[in-house]
Amino acid sequence: MKEMLKIEHLIVDYDHIHTLRDISMEVYENEIVCLIGSNGAGKTSTLSAVSNIVSKTDGSIFFHGTDISHMSAPEIVRLGISHVPEGRHVFPKMTVEENLILGTMALKKISKAGLKERMSEMYELFPRLEERRDQHAGTLSGGEQQMLAIARGMMYGPSLVMLDEPSLGLAPIVVEEIFEMILRIQKNGKTVLLIEQNANMALQISNRAYLLENGVIVRSGTGTELKNDESIRKAYLGG
Repeated sequence: MKEMLKIEHLIVDYDHIHTLRDISMEVYENEIVCLIGSNGAGKTSTLSAVSNIVSKTDGSIFFHGTDISHMSAPEIVRLGISHVPEGRHVFPKMTVEENLILGTMALKKISKAGLKERMSEMYELFPRLEERRDQHAGTLSGGEQQMLAIARGMMYGPSLVMLDEPSLGLAPIVVEEIFEMILRIQKNGKTVLLIEQNANMALQISNRAYLLENGVIVRSGTGTELKNDESIRKAYLGG
């Protein structure tokens, strides 16, 4: 497998408190990799550091071998990294289609044919959105808004999609749809770095996983290995 993302000795401080303490990890092409751990463990800080929306105290981040540690957030987006943060953040008074068009703003220029092609790809991945294309985003269900947020983040054609808590606050049946959707994204050739409070399902679909505790990676392995680890099951999987 070819390495896509490499994090080396990353340290992030908030108000002189280490939220990430010298973590190192890799993500390979076409993998689903999940970060699990309790609230405050440093999972969101990891994604935010990759996107450079939080300041790094020390460490390096490489994407396809290029050091992106000091690049601006827009430059990182244009390289092919999409970050879909927790909370959906759709534009409620705009239609589904208008929200998707906003997802192409990272591109300097896109033709009408190119836009149409991107839109068709998203509607193929998320058929529900095509049914709602002219509906205001604020009137969508929670699950549909999450689909829209992810689709918008994929409109400019990223190779790495980072998802922060995509199933948070959704009904169990919708959660299953979200995880099926993540598998479809991988099947379409994308790489996914996932933070997910539903650790059981996240490990089930992940190729590899990292367990963070207090800003430190304390365990890594395949999704199956971590899912079957008795101490992890008791602490994070409810059994």
